[in-house]
Amino acid sequence: MISQTSARLSPDEALALFQHGNLIDLGEQAHATRLRIANPDVVTYVVDRNINYSNVCAAQCDFCAFYRKPDDPEAFLLSNEEIYRKIRELLEIGGTTILLQGGLHPSLDFSYYTRVLSAIKERFQVCIHAFSPPEIVWMAHLYSRSVRDIIADLRSAGLDSLPGGGAEILSDRVRTRVSRGKCNSAEWLGVMEEAHRLGLRTTATMMFGHVETYADRVEHLRCLRDLQDRTRGFTAFICWTFQPRNTRLADREPTGAHEYLKTLAISRIFLDNFPHLQASVITQKEEVGQVALFFGADDMGGTTMEENVVRLAGTSHCAGEQRLCELIRDAGFRPQKRNTQYQWI
Repeated sequence: MISQTSARLSPDEALALFQHGNLIDLGEQAHATRLRIANPDVVTYVVDRNINYSNVCAAQCDFCAFYRKPDDPEAFLLSNEEIYRKIRELLEIGGTTILLQGGLHPSLDFSYYTRVLSAIKERFQVCIHAFSPPEIVWMAHLYSRSVRDIIADLRSAGLDSLPGGGAEILSDRVRTRVSRGKCNSAEWLGVMEEAHRLGLRTTATMMFGHVETYADRVEHLRCLRDLQDRTRGFTAFICWTFQPRNTRLADREPTGAHEYLKTLAISRIFLDNFPHLQASVITQKEEVGQVALFFGADDMGGTTMEENVVRLAGTSHCAGEQRLCELIRDAGFRPQKRNTQYQWI
């Protein structure tokens, strides 16, 4: 059983829950925490679209089926007109947010990024949730500038918030095995701290079920909680399971719903300073995403009009706005559309 005291869960206690915790007990405690921290009657969602401006990447991540080398015949860089078309299609269905991400492109000028942001803001009323910490660190390295200056210039050009992608597991032992060429844990956290100091809100993520241990997952959560204690800049935490197909880790069995719900529940209990946790419908199917609303999640994430990275790894379950609302209502909650800042629309 989990202690019902109000004391903060320690890393050692979290590790014990991963090793020995009963799923139903964990769900009950996580749901009680969710009801206390977030609106108990409401489950939120966002109408969004993932736009990958490029798949060219200098990193070589074992878990990624999306990236291509610059000379690969499948490598691409979207034109501005292609990006505009995708945004128009999103706005036509009532969307509010684009997630704009690419790889670690080795040859783009920094002005490419600022021009794209400015051009989007000149033409559309849309929230730009863009450029994960590995991209920011890569830009700082490539253009010999500080992370703070890179973020400040992107913000001036139109950036509204940073996604938490590229975190995977915040353990350098794990990252050196599966994320070669990508930023280390301290650099990922440093980008988020700089963003928060500059007034940008961000999300935080964890992709698990590959080569990490339970202790690595706990260390990841501890790093996030400690940073949130300092800055209060994270809006939400999203965890999802590694999808192995078409990757260098294709021989690994996909992580199932039991492990996903256990990890989500422990995350909700441990991350007592995070206002929101998202369910992962994309990797876990609609039914598990719905059950996640009773294991700590108070948000169903996005309708994800377009999703490429997880799809190329063999699994992608997207749902439209009407279907998300049905799932939320059937679970006994009131659906509420939001923007990236978790403001209700």
